[in-house]
Amino acid sequence: MRSPQAIAPESLGPTLTIGEILVEIMATSPGFGFNEPQTFAGPFPSGAPAIFIDQVARLGGSAAIVAAVGDDDFGKLNLARLRRDGVDVSAVTVEPNRPTGSAFVRYRPDGARDFIFNITHSAAGQLSLTTVTKAIAERAGHLHVMGSSLAIPGVATLIEFALAAVRKRGGSVSLDPNVRKELLADSSAYACFEALVQQADLLLPSGDELLTVSGRADRDDALSALFELGVSEIVLKRGAEGASYYRRDGSSGDAAAFRVTEIDPTGAGDCFGATYLTCRRLGMDPAKSLTMANAAGARTVTQRGPMEGVASLRELNTFVEGTPRS
Repeated sequence: MRSPQAIAPESLGPTLTIGEILVEIMATSPGFGFNEPQTFAGPFPSGAPAIFIDQVARLGGSAAIVAAVGDDDFGKLNLARLRRDGVDVSAVTVEPNRPTGSAFVRYRPDGARDFIFNITHSAAGQLSLTTVTKAIAERAGHLHVMGSSLAIPGVATLIEFALAAVRKRGGSVSLDPNVRKELLADSSAYACFEALVQQADLLLPSGDELLTVSGRADRDDALSALFELGVSEIVLKRGAEGASYYRRDGSSGDAAAFRVTEIDPTGAGDCFGATYLTCRRLGMDPAKSLTMANAAGARTVTQRGPMEGVASLRELNTFVEGTPRS
C-alpha cells in the first residue's frame, strides 16, 4: 500500500488533464440511431476532459489540458471556448492533416443515447509526449484522468510522465473511471486504468463503477478495498439520487440532488467532478464541495450542449440558493 496523499491545494499548481477534445453534434429528435435523414444541433465544444477542464477554469481554478485538434473550424471553436474560459491550451497541438474529433449523439425515447465517435483516426487520437507537454506537466499541482481517454493511442505514455511529474512536486491525482466497453476490451488500456486506480487520491465513480473499480460486490467492501490501496477520498455520483463522499478517516456525507428539468445530461458528470475537485483544492470542506458539485451537475443538464451549462462559483451559489432539492 502506498502512503495516502491529500488533494493538493490550488497554490501548488494548475489542474492538468489529458485526452480528447471533440465537437458534439446532436440529433434534435429522439429515436434510435442515425439510419435516416434528420435534423441536428451543434457543433458544440465537447470531449470529457475538455468539459472537465473548462468547468475547473470557470470556477477560478488554474487549468490546463494536453490534447490535439484539427486545423479546422471545429478545432478553432473548441480552442476559442477553452481560452475564453481561462484554460491554458498551450499544450494543445493543432494537426494540419487530421480533422478535429467528433461525436454524433441521438437520444432514445427512454433517455439512453446512441453515439458515433471519430476519435482514433482524428486529431484527438494523435497525442504524443512533447517538450511543451513535459513543461506543463512539470508545473502541475494535480492530474485528473478520465477513463474514456485511456483508449486513445499514446495517452498512457503521457499520463505516466505527468503522474510522475506531479508526484515529484507533491501533487495529487484523481480518476473519473468513466468505464466504457472500449476500455474494457483493450487489455493495454485496462492495464493503465488499473494502475491509475492504485495511484488515485480522489476517485469519482458513478453508480456501479464503484464495484467495478474495486472488484468487490458490496459497497462497504469496495470502499475498504480502495482505501487500503491508498485512496484518500471517494465521491459516488448517483445522478437524480444525489451523491455521497467517503474519506479514509471514516467521515462521510450525503447531498440531495437538485430538482431541475433535464434537457441534455451530457457533461453533467464531468462538471460535477471538476467542481468537487476544484472546491477541495480551493479549501472548501467535503460537504460544501459535494453540494456545489451537485449544483454544477444539475445546472449543466438544463442546457443543450455539454459545456453550455458550466458555471462560476457565483452562479453556482445563486443556483444553490434558488433551486429546490429532492
